[in-house]
Amino acid sequence: MDKSIEKEVKQNADSEVELIDTVIFAMREKKAENIVHLNMDRLAKSVCSSFIVTNADSTIQVKAIADNIEDEVLKKLNTKVWRRQGDENALWIILDYGLVVVHVFQTGCRKYYALEDLWADAETVKIPEDKIA
Repeated sequence: MDKSIEKEVKQNADSEVELIDTVIFAMREKKAENIVHLNMDRLAKSVCSSFIVTNADSTIQVKAIADNIEDEVLKKLNTKVWRRQGDENALWIILDYGLVVVHVFQTGCRKYYALEDLWADAETVKIPEDKIA
């Protein structure tokens, strides 16, 4: 592999890890629950590399978590969210950062949609309660 391409691939991988760590940190700051990282890399038809999924018990907390993620990623990584959806009712807010897509659910909606089951072929990593990036 060409050295310049190899360097770019490594930088992109480092950036993705940094983004995931920042998202998890921001979730923890707002008391997000049951954080899971779904690594989508081995799935042939995946639209991204990673899903980060969490939940909270109220729509107010769902919105606060999503807002904090957006703020922390912008502050620490100078990266804006590409697309954000779900603010109308805050039952499920999606933050699209390209290779990383963040899902913040209200607890009942997370159980109903069972995103982890839908993407069961993805490598699933449960983030320990005490892990803060």
